[in-house]
Amino acid sequence: MKKVGDAKIINLPKIFDPRGNLTVVEELKEVPFKVARTFWTYDVPGGESRGGHAHKELWQFVVALSGSFTVKLDDGTDVREFHMKYPYQGLLLEPTIWSSLEDFSSGAVALVLCSDRYDPADYIYDYDEFIEYRKNLAKEND
Repeated sequence: MKKVGDAKIINLPKIFDPRGNLTVVEELKEVPFKVARTFWTYDVPGGESRGGHAHKELWQFVVALSGSFTVKLDDGTDVREFHMKYPYQGLLLEPTIWSSLEDFSSGAVALVLCSDRYDPADYIYDYDEFIEYRKNLAKEND
């Protein structure tokens, strides 16, 4: 079963150019899944957070295109935080991990690449349900 300790930052190619740098991300290369949906979050008011849920099957890849924010991951036992501030780095979010995006700087833009289209049945919004879901997964994997 996935743990927050498995989460990792992936360095993306950074092409230096005096006219402005360029970073590229390709599905099944830097992002280890086919990209089915992309969205971005911006103009997040001070003190607000985004996310606050887990996915049963969906993989995500999060990049701070502009500004910074913190991604907080929770596997029901451990919590880990990643401060996202470089547009040439992405954080791979695996299924069954509770995540939230917090502490947005002014002008921050969070880009999220997803392994599948939006499916409300894939979301777990209640933390207690998330803990129960993880316990059931652990029993199945024993």
